[in-house]
Amino acid sequence: MTDRSFPAQPNQFPAVRLRRRRSSDWMRRLVQENHLQVEDLIWPIFVQEENGRSPVPSLPGVDRIGPDLWVEVAGEARALGIPALALFPVVPAHRKTLTCEEAWRTDNLVCQAMRRIRSQVEGLGLIADVALDPYNATGQDGLLSDSGEVLNDETIEALVKQSLAQAEAGAHILAPSDMMDGRIAAIRAALDAAGHSDVALMSYAAKFASAFYGPFRDAVGSSGALKGDKKSYQLNPANAREAELEARYDIDEGADMLIVKPGLPYLDILYRISQTSPVPVYAYQVSGEYAMMKAAAANGWLDEQAIVAETLMAFKRAGADGVWSYAALDLARALRS
Repeated sequence: MTDRSFPAQPNQFPAVRLRRRRSSDWMRRLVQENHLQVEDLIWPIFVQEENGRSPVPSLPGVDRIGPDLWVEVAGEARALGIPALALFPVVPAHRKTLTCEEAWRTDNLVCQAMRRIRSQVEGLGLIADVALDPYNATGQDGLLSDSGEVLNDETIEALVKQSLAQAEAGAHILAPSDMMDGRIAAIRAALDAAGHSDVALMSYAAKFASAFYGPFRDAVGSSGALKGDKKSYQLNPANAREAELEARYDIDEGADMLIVKPGLPYLDILYRISQTSPVPVYAYQVSGEYAMMKAAAANGWLDEQAIVAETLMAFKRAGADGVWSYAALDLARALRS
């Protein structure tokens, strides 16, 4: 990184007037340090079994998307220049079990959606979430012991099977969000052995045990099913050095890209990791962040478009190479117009 440090100088006003660089729109654009563009955006969408759209009440403006609209929605994203979609399934309750075998069924919702979109929409990246929580009757990201402990190594075996199914269905990127120790190395080895060396891994390297995930769990139908909490595997919000260690381990295990999640409450983590990471780092503006902005805008307290752009610019300023956001489609339209 370029060293921009310089010796301390006394205040030289009036010769030095910093406002000169803020005097007009063209000047402000000329000297702008960071830029937000459509190519920075990843759009998370929820896929459901039923045709049509089902609104998510706690995520205003976000719908669960049915099979009849998968290609249409993907085509709109591609036309706007959004590089990639991230797919999350709304798994029916009768398909959720303690063993989570639906996660690697070759014809599950995510696999169906990826096959259909990839066959009809060219030039759009497809990201598949690797975790068991949408398929788990307990809402946990891992398999449980008889005593209720989330099992690390047994969960990794399940995640490997899920990853292989998603790769076979056409995923370009797999995004393990489970936070099990060692899962990146295991998934990378399995993908390579199965001939999927071109499938990239975008690891949720720093995923915190946050209170900001509630609307997402509503969207995928896991909030009511969740038994207990996820503090035994997701990061403690008080820890920064541990987050850096997680990122380092995931890079060493073969991660091609990293994610920091949530976004705004963890800008310091994003900055720390991005300063030393040799791979791209992404921020995830999670459901709770998005819902707060929508609620404030609905009450007339904030300008929605302006606040969305400002928060995403904060991620770029902190070092993010891109941003996951439920506002990606609206922001892409605004940037293109």
